[in-house]
Amino acid sequence: MSEFHESNELNSTLVEHEYTGSEIQVLEGLEAVRKRPGMYIGSTSESGLHHLVYEIVDNSIDEALAGYCTDITVTINQGNTITVTDNGRGIPVDIQPQTGRPALEVVFTVLHAGGKFGGGGYKVSGGLHGVGASVVNALSEWLEVQVHKNGKIYEMKFARGHITQEMTVVGETAYTGTTVTFKPDPEMFDAVEFDYDTLHTRMREEAFLNAGLRIRTVDLRPGMEQEHDMCYEGGIREFVQFINRNKTPIHDDVIYMSGSREDAMAEVAMQYNDGYSEVIVSFANNVHTPEGGMHEEGFKRALTNALNTYGKKTGLLKGDDKVSGDDCREGLTCVISVKLTEAQFEGQTKAKLGNAEIRTLVNAVVSDKLEEYLEENPAVGRTIVEKAMTASRAREAARRARENIRRKNALDGATLPGKLADCYERDAALTELYIVEGDSAGGSAKQGRDSRFQAILPLWGKMLNVEKARADKVYGNDKLTPVITALGAGLGEDFDENKLRYHKVIIMADADVDGAHIRTLLLTFFFRFMRPLIDRGYVYAAVPPLYKLVRGKTTRVAFSDPERDRISAEMRGDNPNAKVDISRYKGLGEMDPHELWETTMDPRTRTLKRITMADAVKADEIFTLLMGEKVEPRREYIEQNAGKAMNLDY
Repeated sequence: MSEFHESNELNSTLVEHEYTGSEIQVLEGLEAVRKRPGMYIGSTSESGLHHLVYEIVDNSIDEALAGYCTDITVTINQGNTITVTDNGRGIPVDIQPQTGRPALEVVFTVLHAGGKFGGGGYKVSGGLHGVGASVVNALSEWLEVQVHKNGKIYEMKFARGHITQEMTVVGETAYTGTTVTFKPDPEMFDAVEFDYDTLHTRMREEAFLNAGLRIRTVDLRPGMEQEHDMCYEGGIREFVQFINRNKTPIHDDVIYMSGSREDAMAEVAMQYNDGYSEVIVSFANNVHTPEGGMHEEGFKRALTNALNTYGKKTGLLKGDDKVSGDDCREGLTCVISVKLTEAQFEGQTKAKLGNAEIRTLVNAVVSDKLEEYLEENPAVGRTIVEKAMTASRAREAARRARENIRRKNALDGATLPGKLADCYERDAALTELYIVEGDSAGGSAKQGRDSRFQAILPLWGKMLNVEKARADKVYGNDKLTPVITALGAGLGEDFDENKLRYHKVIIMADADVDGAHIRTLLLTFFFRFMRPLIDRGYVYAAVPPLYKLVRGKTTRVAFSDPERDRISAEMRGDNPNAKVDISRYKGLGEMDPHELWETTMDPRTRTLKRITMADAVKADEIFTLLMGEKVEPRREYIEQNAGKAMNLDY
């Protein structure tokens, strides 16, 4: 272990370096970006739109990682333009040797041009591919950049990637830094309306990951004005506390471990709560890696070994007893952050880290530091190991419950629930399962469906809130067992996507508070025990209409109050005094089969909302908030969002 040493100051090994045009290396041109934007930003949907901001901010973060930037501000301006300002060194403005053009111009007009390839500009970098600035420029209706450097203010302007103003000195300055303002091109995106909460959540994440870095988010749009100023000296320790804020920790300390080897650095913060789910959030060079990778593998292996070793040493684990990795991670909240010179991400979206050497580093950090912590804090060590042992016993109880279900099904000769009205199609990619609230609506759905590809499973009675239950309580639950059996893929660690019987799982509940509760209970169940269903985009919410409008022999439906008013006006036409009968649907059960088919089940006319999970931390937070033990945070959330609920009543 001689080559391993602790490093609390993760940037302490970075040396002062002049950032000039010679650091900018050109790899290839920019032509393909507007033709295939999804290759560079993931999609042209809302996520791709916000990704533009992240690409610019990543460049500022890289300056912070290099030790030159302390403040970043992200502003949504009137007209949905974005301004990102930092106080770094400023993008180079001298001549770039390979092109003979100003480095500022090269950065914004040439794909794969940046200070991140030669190793001189940055030691570590999140904007790995160097495509950020040029891609944002190519996908913007216009973009303007100002650089404060060398006592002068340099400015360039672009339109859809083309120069509209050459680099020009427009003033003098006593500061250094870069300001980029851009307007996303409506020709490239499905919508160009930025969501403040989305940007604020991402920027808060960046502030946690860079201890001491101040990041401000500002919204200047009329009627939407707000701002947040974030700086976390505790770094990822405070990140763990933030994630756990609506949970009940079982020990006060956030366990923090850090270390480095050669050019790679790693830090881990973790704390257990009294819940049953694990939340592991990992990053490489400040880039979120939702699919994990080598750093997560190293952590999991070291954690399991450390707890088993400590349990044996203290006599908590006797003989051949041991706890599994899943047992060790029950109720765990952990943030892993690694920084390395040559990060190997899988794909442009950087979802998974592939560097094998980082697995070794994280394993060494956690093995060494966690063992030391447990020895010095025996009470915490005992609490953690005992929680893992309890999880192990519950897991064994769940296994026995699964076996009992399998044996019962084998003896009964019934592999599918009795209330399930199955479809004839056997190709899962072509089939749909409607999970319907109540027997009455279930009966209408069974009569109104297309039985070739649509299966119906009615639910009745109060469903188990799995947020407050271990896996052994889920197996055998009479409300959840039919769902588990109908889907056919198992649950938890045994979930096998290849056995899934339907690739569309549609929750169809009333457009009221009770219906929302049913949806939330089911989504909590899927998130905690069948997460691949959500990850793969197989879960949907049906959107039943709110109103029925009748004039003479004409009948139409509306899904919102504004749509009701618009349709009513259309049906009256030139006769304002014409009577349009408007009635509100009380529930799915009062629709006849034909109405239910036309409004909610016919693929040609229905509206479905796909349930996605772009941010696992946010999803965990919402499910904990809505379905967890703590009442006060839930009350505060409801009070703050009561006004919005009126518009979410679908």
